[in-house]
Amino acid sequence: MEHIEYGYQLKGSEAERYVEGYLQGKGLALIERNYRCRFGEIDLIMQDQMVVVFVEVRMRCSQVFGGAGSSITLVKQGRLIRTAKHYLASLKSIPPCRFDAVLLSGVKGEGMEWIKDAFCE
Repeated sequence: MEHIEYGYQLKGSEAERYVEGYLQGKGLALIERNYRCRFGEIDLIMQDQMVVVFVEVRMRCSQVFGGAGSSITLVKQGRLIRTAKHYLASLKSIPPCRFDAVLLSGVKGEGMEWIKDAFCE
């Protein structure tokens, strides 16, 4: 991330905006950001052709406790699934969908890994 100044630490909302721009550059279109309901929150809801993509953005400065990927626990996955179902219930028809994770590492988010179909129901 070249636009980040030396000594600057990326914050959660900035990380989500960075990932949003990255995914848009890969052809996905934003539907909604920070979708919230009583079950939880989905960072980004995007469209990848005919597929609705629920994106979880995780950032960790260090790998000490397993890094960003290990923070998406089964409990967190359950919350995301329930939140996605809540969102889908508002639609006229249920489209194909998937859960992606974008993992950022380092204080400036310099390492990024996009995992398509990170988990399923």
